[in-house]
Amino acid sequence: MNPSQKVVECIIPILKVENIDASLEYYVNILGFAQDWLVRKDANSMAGISRDQCPLYLCEGNQGNPGTWIWIGVEDVHVLYEGYQAKGVTIVQPPTNYSWACEMRVRDPDGHILRIGSESLPGVPIND
Repeated sequence: MNPSQKVVECIIPILKVENIDASLEYYVNILGFAQDWLVRKDANSMAGISRDQCPLYLCEGNQGNPGTWIWIGVEDVHVLYEGYQAKGVTIVQPPTNYSWACEMRVRDPDGHILRIGSESLPGVPIND
């Protein structure tokens, strides 16, 4: 195999959810994702959502584990923070400046933690 040859096409996290409809409501209407597709199959429904062409899958049934942590890089975490506060999102940690990013942590209804961050802020104390 040629080392410069593209092998990986994409990586998409799959989050286990208890109720696909409730999770879609949360991710679409509260967090601002778009619903791309939904497949209902007995107790194993699955949905694809995305925001700014970055996909995420939600799976009701036997895939995944509760309490997954994922990283979401954004342009400006403070803009999302203000909007999420107004919508009553469970914010585990407000924007905090680290050497790797200015990051906030959000908990979804299924206990998954979304680490949402933008570039570290120059001139602001680092909390490593």
